[in-house]
Amino acid sequence: LSKIYLNWVPESKILHTNIWSSELAKLTANAFLAQRISSINSIAALCEATGADVREVSRAIGSDNRIGSKFLNSGPGFGGSCFKKDILNLVYLSRFFKLDEVADFWEGVVNFNEWHQHRISKLIVKKLFGTVTGKKIYILGFAFKANTNDTRESSAINICRDLLEEGAILFIHDPKVNSMQISKDLGLSSNNSLIAQKENINTYEGQWCFIDDLNQGFNNADAVVILTEWEVYNSIDWLMAAKKMRNPGWVFDSRSVIKEKNIIGSKLNLWRIGDGVDE
Repeated sequence: LSKIYLNWVPESKILHTNIWSSELAKLTANAFLAQRISSINSIAALCEATGADVREVSRAIGSDNRIGSKFLNSGPGFGGSCFKKDILNLVYLSRFFKLDEVADFWEGVVNFNEWHQHRISKLIVKKLFGTVTGKKIYILGFAFKANTNDTRESSAINICRDLLEEGAILFIHDPKVNSMQISKDLGLSSNNSLIAQKENINTYEGQWCFIDDLNQGFNNADAVVILTEWEVYNSIDWLMAAKKMRNPGWVFDSRSVIKEKNIIGSKLNLWRIGDGVDE
């Protein structure tokens, strides 16, 4: 097998292990990365409570070469096809070998990730005066990360489901994820008639529609929620968006996409993950 890999892999990068070490190395690599994401997201929640800024904390600890700066960007939680699956595989193996404390440790990473997603949706409801029933919320991004149409285990799924259950009306935009995939993930078909509605939109509570035109979605929106770090969201004209939105408009940035200087003067309320600004 090594001879085959030597055709394109340098010999120094080919590791020889036994079968169990090889299996666990793959699972553990993804588990460690997922754990790192959950760790910084836990600190983001603490930053919001104390007045710290998670971006400053990340920069500080990332400069420690024992830690490094990779996977220290706080966000709405990890997704994709591998992280959760591989962690739960470790949990299964640990339980099988009667290592319950080890299983509990890794299962806690998955549980925290789900708690964090629900934390964000609850925070949105709280900021919008305790209710989102009948309110239009514009969701920016549905893929689990930018530059992919993969929605498997995307944080957007739980967050959107929570908001729909609370009676919100969601307008969802994503550059690569299509309406059919979102319908499948949410278990609810898109109601495209919402796009043409300008008045009495609150009668459509708990429903959603897909938006192709990024700028169109701001019309009469009560809030905007950024869930995927697509490059196109970096160039949004927030002064223009604010004029289209209802007052008092909110922007919830779970990806640290927005620079505060770009939103100053728009009269929009801004929440960024891990930003412990004074209320």
